[in-house]
Amino acid sequence: MAGTAAGGARRNRLAPYLLIAPGIVWLLVFFVAPILTLAQTSVEGHGAPWWDGYQRALSNYGTHFFRSFRYSLAATVLALVLGYPLSYVIAFRAGRLKNLLLGLVVLPFFTTFLVRTFAWKTILNDGGPAAWLLQQLHLLSPNGRLLDTTLAVVGGLTYNFLPFMILPIYVSLEKIDRRLVEAAEDLYSTPLGAFRKVVLPLSMPGVFAGSLLTFIPAAGDFINAQLLGGPNQQMIGTVIQNQFLEVRDYSLASALSFVLMVVITLGVVAYARVLGTEELA
Repeated sequence: MAGTAAGGARRNRLAPYLLIAPGIVWLLVFFVAPILTLAQTSVEGHGAPWWDGYQRALSNYGTHFFRSFRYSLAATVLALVLGYPLSYVIAFRAGRLKNLLLGLVVLPFFTTFLVRTFAWKTILNDGGPAAWLLQQLHLLSPNGRLLDTTLAVVGGLTYNFLPFMILPIYVSLEKIDRRLVEAAEDLYSTPLGAFRKVVLPLSMPGVFAGSLLTFIPAAGDFINAQLLGGPNQQMIGTVIQNQFLEVRDYSLASALSFVLMVVITLGVVAYARVLGTEELA
């Protein structure tokens, strides 16, 4: 009996590790191994010093890094400004239309990222509806362009990643106990005061998660800059793609990728400390 009990206890201790083993193997094969391979490639200089790729990445492409972070930050802020009110309406005011509005939010995912960007290119084209409307409103000169501009790239990034901002914020707002808002109003708080002191702080985990889900992929994106922008709007993702697939300078491309990952990681850590958010909802 004692041996059976000991065997059962041992199996119980091993059970959690056996459950997470497939996930660990997946991460080792498809994340850790590629990262190690990328790190090895980044220091292979073929006769040059091991830091040559990183030196070239920082000295020659600093403008592209700065532009990428500027565009992705602008897209994140725009997505937050547009997405938070919509998330609030869906969570608190939509009623029976909630499922319909959520379906409309995720509807763009039924088409591929590339197709959506091509559609955005058609809209912003010189003969497209957006340019025509702005020209009729005298907000754009007759010879003015929307395509191949910073506005087009930031707009495309915002459009493509907006659902990643809306959905986490909606989840955080949906989890808020409505009785807390009622209690604030019962204590003579105005609706704006109740929102500022109750709803907004409790929704910050969603804002945090949505900001990360928007900023990180936007910083490494290359499709929007390639299709909607020109040479002056080239982002670091485009440079990495060209170095890997066209120039085939794998050392430089790997170094660029690592610099991008390190800068994004440091930015995320700093953002988390400033926001003070520990729970990602």
